[in-house]
Amino acid sequence: MWTCRDAVTSPALNLPAWWDPLAARALDARRADFTRWSTPAVGGRPSAVLVLLGESDGEPDVLILQRAARMRSHAGQPAFPGGGAEPGDADAVATALREANEEVGLQPPSVTVVATLPRLWIPVSGFVVTPVLAWWHAPHPVAVMQPEEVARVERIPIAELLDPANRGRVKHPSGFVGPAFAVRSMVVWGFTAGILDTLFELAGWTRPWRPGRLIPLAE
Repeated sequence: MWTCRDAVTSPALNLPAWWDPLAARALDARRADFTRWSTPAVGGRPSAVLVLLGESDGEPDVLILQRAARMRSHAGQPAFPGGGAEPGDADAVATALREANEEVGLQPPSVTVVATLPRLWIPVSGFVVTPVLAWWHAPHPVAVMQPEEVARVERIPIAELLDPANRGRVKHPSGFVGPAFAVRSMVVWGFTAGILDTLFELAGWTRPWRPGRLIPLAE
């Protein structure tokens, strides 16, 4: 049985050069950088997601999974690995790593934790989510481990997400309007797209794109 101690958290992170300046700016990130919603002091279900950046052929990528179509909530939606905290989890890092291990078989010793981002409130679901930003220093094959919850898993190149041709916004029937990325036959939107959009801004990676372009959501 692994624990959160299996993930590398040493100050000597030995990150690739492309992590600059994201790693430093992520440490100083504020809730307001990601959302306009204030996080309640009490209440909300604690949860965490793993924002895992790796490298393939010298180019950075991010691990994204697609939720199963029959799930009660977020059905078919691309997301970071993650979920609700359990009593045995020591902290948000432990939650994110446990969930990633259960969902796609990620091995925690392959991960270097870079920063724990601010706790974010998601009113529609009642979750208080802590994104854990990490470097996949020893990538290995991953796959769907819980088909009742996960339909597919992809390592999406950051360059594809930054391509202006793949960027736009979605408008949900609820009235929500936010950033979106159309990649690999998926539309990444909602909480996940919002985190990516902010991290790209913090890193200085964003390329000019057309915010007025609307990307349709599947039924």
